[in-house]
Amino acid sequence: PDPGTLASVLTEGVKNTIGDSRVKVTYEPEYVPAVPPAMPDIPPEQLAGMIKATVKVEVLDGNIAYLKIQHIIGEEMAQKVGPLLLEYIWDKVLPTSAMILDFRSAVSGELSGIPYIVSYYTDSEPLIHIDSVYDRPSDITTELWSMPTLLGKRYGTSKPLMILTSKNTLGVAEDVAYCLKNLKRATIVGENTAGGTVKIDKIKVGDTDFYVSVPVAKSINPITGKSWEIDGVAPHVEVPAEDALET
Repeated sequence: PDPGTLASVLTEGVKNTIGDSRVKVTYEPEYVPAVPPAMPDIPPEQLAGMIKATVKVEVLDGNIAYLKIQHIIGEEMAQKVGPLLLEYIWDKVLPTSAMILDFRSAVSGELSGIPYIVSYYTDSEPLIHIDSVYDRPSDITTELWSMPTLLGKRYGTSKPLMILTSKNTLGVAEDVAYCLKNLKRATIVGENTAGGTVKIDKIKVGDTDFYVSVPVAKSINPITGKSWEIDGVAPHVEVPAEDALET
């Protein structure tokens, strides 16, 4: 009699059958598919304000930059608000001698943001094959490469970089952490990440208010030949998420 209970029973059944915790059945009578706002409609100052709300910037004792990121923006938005980002975030952290990227509450992001972030911590030459993403609906594999030119200066390859993770770190942030870990560019501190996916689709079941959430793309790292999905990214230094910054 209760659709919500049926949805959770179905979800458990699916998980036990295929062993993939990302596949979920939900009952959502009010669900409306999210439509991303058209980029040109929002003035850059307002976009920058939105970004500032999801990024925290500090310079800690010992000249260590601290960047807390909740959402990884895509290339299109980065191009649009680039100068404001440089002024608000990047110019503050460039002179530091080490950096901490806090991804403990990073749960969303754009695929095109992956090469953007990774490139700031690598050299301009030679270009590096960072990731390959296979998209099942289109049957297309997209290779992500480091970028030869960026807005502003690179942080470079010699200064220490730490990435803080939690069991809630999800999706695109996991990809960034996994890439930088396997390029041996970052030390991961915290908890094993969620093991999400780069792309999930919500599919309506017939003429009902039930939906199935299914991963429709897969990330394959060129260095390991494996994916961080399902298993998550294992930290170098495993500590409870709330102790990661202090550690």
